[in-house]
Amino acid sequence: MAELQTKAPLDWYLRSTQMIDVDHEEIHRFISSCNYEGKDEINIIRDTFEFVRDQVSHSYDVKGHRVTAKASEALLDREGICYAKSHLLAALLRGMGIPTGVCYQKLTLGDTPDTGYCIHALNTVYLAPQDRWIRLDARGNKPGVDAQFSLSEEKLAFDVRPHYGEIDYLTNHYDAHPQIVQTLENHKESDALEMYLYHLPTDL
Repeated sequence: MAELQTKAPLDWYLRSTQMIDVDHEEIHRFISSCNYEGKDEINIIRDTFEFVRDQVSHSYDVKGHRVTAKASEALLDREGICYAKSHLLAALLRGMGIPTGVCYQKLTLGDTPDTGYCIHALNTVYLAPQDRWIRLDARGNKPGVDAQFSLSEEKLAFDVRPHYGEIDYLTNHYDAHPQIVQTLENHKESDALEMYLYHLPTDL
């Protein structure tokens, strides 16, 4: 597992923020509808992760055009790129009292460096019974991408390839990075596919 740099107090990872809008009524409504009674925390984390991974589509995969940014928007539309999906997973778990953060990777936009680079978002989740953080990637699976819930080893959507200039940013953020927020706000009224292909940040 990656050694994360967690600099904020644990309770900050339960806060409601602009993008991780835990206090939104739709977040509360969804949590109330979940049949989690009798489940332990590990299974709640797994089920919530799998819901965001599998039931909230990645905009590029489904050729969706609306830019969703906040957790509540991704939940209502059941769609978003990795930024919105990471906000949603964080909001849902925080709403159930489970500290959750966001971290990032620098990846090639396509398979090789000549396609350019982009910043990819995933989540950190605190496992109280084990007093440790793990990373989960709810981007959404497809051929060549197989992210899974795992306690023993990371099974993320993408393996970072340093020889291609890719980077694992191991800072455990309690809120969305300002560059991510700015990107989503600047393109709120534009096309999600155009934003994804041409306007994502390339460095943090």
